[in-house]
Formats: sequence, C-alpha cells, structure tokens
Amino acid sequence: MSFERIKEKLNILADAAKYDVSCSSSGSTRSNKSKGLGDSSGMGICHSYTEDGRCVSLLKILLTNHCIFDCAYCVTRKSNDIKRAAFKVQEVVELTINFYRRNYIEGLFLSSGIFKNPDYTMERLVAVAKKLRLEENFNGYIHLKSIPGASDELMREAGLYADRLSVNIEIPTKKGLKLLAPDKKREDFIKPMEKVKNEIIQYKNEKKIIKSTPKYAPGGQSTQMIIGATGENDYQIMHTSKFFYKKFNLKRVYYSGYVPISYDSRLPQIGSQVPMLRENRLYQTDWLMRFYGFDVSEILNENNQNLDLDIDPKLGWALRNLHEFPIDVNTADKRMLSRIPGVGMKSVYKILHARRFRQLNWDHLKRIGISLNRAQYFLTCNSKLFEKRDLSPATIKSLILQNSSSKYQKTLSNQLSLFG
Repeated sequence: MSFERIKEKLNILADAAKYDVSCSSSGSTRSNKSKGLGDSSGMGICHSYTEDGRCVSLLKILLTNHCIFDCAYCVTRKSNDIKRAAFKVQEVVELTINFYRRNYIEGLFLSSGIFKNPDYTMERLVAVAKKLRLEENFNGYIHLKSIPGASDELMREAGLYADRLSVNIEIPTKKGLKLLAPDKKREDFIKPMEKVKNEIIQYKNEKKIIKSTPKYAPGGQSTQMIIGATGENDYQIMHTSKFFYKKFNLKRVYYSGYVPISYDSRLPQIGSQVPMLRENRLYQTDWLMRFYGFDVSEILNENNQNLDLDIDPKLGWALRNLHEFPIDVNTADKRMLSRIPGVGMKSVYKILHARRFRQLNWDHLKRIGISLNRAQYFLTCNSKLFEKRDLSPATIKSLILQNSSSKYQKTLSNQLSLFG
C-alpha cells in the first residue's frame, strides 16, 4: 500500500481517536529486556507533561472507524456521513515501530470502532499487541481499549500483552445509555471489566508463590464517561464513579465533556458544549475521593446535586461545614489537616514532619507552601496574625474569590509588562 494511503488512514483514524481522553500515565513497570525496543518503567506514558516537565507522547489511533452501532454521541456512529478507514494489524505494528524508532512516540494507545462483532474487533486489537511484544520485542507502553461484549478468553490474552486496559462505560446511567445507545447494554461493559479485575487479583496471588508469573495488565484498568450528553447531575455522575472504583478496583475514571458533533433530537443543541470548568470540578472531586479520604456523599447529596463552578469542591465542603473549623495545625490528625482548603497532601505530610520539631506559625506554613488565601479562614497555629473568625460562608467565599481575582490580575499585569 502506498505511503499516501497510509498517511490518509492515519489522519482519519487519529482524528477519530481524539475524543477518548483515558490515555494518561499507565503506572506500568514493564522494563526493557533482551535488547528490545522501548521501556515503560518508571515514568509510564501519558498524553501530557509529567511532574518533572518531561513531555511524553504516544500513537493514539483507532484500528477502524467503521462501527455496527449507531450511538448518538459518537462521531463514528454508523449513520454518520464521514470518511471511513481501517488499518490492517501489520500496518499498526509497523507504524508503532517506525514512529518509536524516530523518537516520535513512547507507546501505543489503540481503540477501535466495532466492526462485525465485539470478538472479531477485540481479536485484532490483541493481535497488534501480541505482534509488538513477541515479534518486535517491543517493551514500551501499550494501552488497549477493551471492546464491550468481548469474550473472557480475549480479555485474558489482552492483559498479557497490554500495560493497561480500559472499557468506556460512556454514559453515567443506564437510562441515559438506553436513550442514546439503545443497541448497547451496561452488562456488555461490566463483563470485560469484571474479567480484568479478577485476572489482576489472580496474577497478584500467583506472583506471591511463583515469581515468574507473567504480568497481567500491570497498569490496571480505567474507564471514561461522557458528561453533558444526557441530563445527569454531578451527584449521579460521582456516585457512578464511586461504584466503579469500588466494584472493579479501577485506576482512574475519566470525565469527558460532550462535544456536539452532529444534530440529533436526543442530544443537547449544537453549540452547547460542556464547560471545561465542569470537567475540572469533577476531576477535583474524584481526587478528593481517591486521595483525601472524602466520601462522595460528603461533597454531593440530594440537597447539593451539582458542584459549585466558582470554587473547588473541598472549599465548598468546608463552607458547608464551618462547625468543623478552625483546625489547629499543631495538633490535628492527618485526616483533618487534609480537609483544610488550600492544604494539599504534600503539605499535610510536611506539616506532620515539621511539627515534631517546633510549634508551627504562619511563616512556617507559608514556607511549607499552603495557600493562605484559602487556608487562613479555616486553621489556627502558633500565631494569631492572620486569623479571621465569625465570618459567614458567603463572606468567606466572597473574600477568597476577590483575593484570587486580584492575584490573577496582578500576575497578568506582570506578564504583559514583559512585552511592554
């Protein structure tokens, strides 16, 4: 096949893959061996910048954008009038290797529309990963998108060659899925996720006994939900996330704001794209659940079903629970320290370490790196310089937003002065 045709396929299938955001750091520790290609250990692979500033990239494509389903929200829906293309298995293998040798990528993220049936599609995704590992001796990162409804046998094989597996549940509720994707069933998403979870548990148990046990999906599994295509509120979305984290031991749930791609009476109007800020608030809530010990019911409930777009969810919780504050940073436990707005988990550990040697005051806290703009209303320390008490939640919110706005304007002014 000509270079121009391969290039055309790449343009079509890379563009179609851009709507899938669940392709960040794998957490895998697959190391290079036998003088092979690539190494996914340590930093993993992600589609952004790592903490040390390193930009990492991957080949992110669909195997095909042909699909037997007609999901209203999907650009590859069978009724959509778009240009179609499909890679052969060997073409994806060669693209990956050639791009890697040229230092364009560090790994592969491979998804696909569903053509013929789930097993037929999943079999080809697995074949790509298998060829890369066994024939090309490729040890870089591979993320395979699991196909809903694929057999247990294929899911097991997929995990032996991929670093991470993911299956998108797509719509947060069964009702929404039935409305926009009537050909699909939630059970078809659940089945491969259950298989991957059980295989990971089995691998960990066998590894304790037999050190040479082959790795199985060392980066775990993730999923993605489309936000805003149906009318679910944040309360429903985050309770769905809680269920999947608990049920399937997921590494990540990704939240993708709906992007209007075609007209359909069941979808929001063209131009009603979900605000990026709503995505951000959902990710912040997810972070609080996974790393700060919050239960979703503390942040969202029947009386508080949507996140405040003006302020982050931890500050929102604190303003609704002022009776919990102020917190003395010199005596509070880790759980309560982590609930102070403006105090991240790194700062919590620094506080716990530093107060073993001295009573902390505001100067110490500033050096540790907490955000005094928010934290000053919720804590006490070995100084009363910044303490502000007996303020209403509305007043505190107003002061914080005002201060944040002033800081932003000052920063912007300083940046503009550089070009003066």
